[in-house]
Amino acid sequence: QVQLVESGGGLVQPGGSLRLSCAASGFAFSSYAMNWHRQAPGKEREWVARISNTGGTTSYTDSVKGRFTIFRDNSKNTVYLQMNSLKPEDTAVYYCYAPRWDSWGQGTQVTVSP
Repeated sequence: QVQLVESGGGLVQPGGSLRLSCAASGFAFSSYAMNWHRQAPGKEREWVARISNTGGTTSYTDSVKGRFTIFRDNSKNTVYLQMNSLKPEDTAVYYCYAPRWDSWGQGTQVTVSP
């Protein structure tokens, strides 16, 4: 059974940083790409970042390019999202997603506020 568990969210001031983690289990993690998505209040869920199975290829939505970094540690079955220079508009619930399995984590809240 595929399971994704996010952690690392919280309250941070504008300009601050957070690192989100997503621990995966139930599948061969190192064989599959992973995504991060987010959903702000009153808005649809949107794709944020993607990483290939080896970590060698990454992509980002335009609004986070240069500020967020997705990376993974296949020895720990974990994918991360390092978020720097956070803005109030980054406030959202952040979700880990395994596209191959169409499986979502429970989400972790990120709030950027003075």
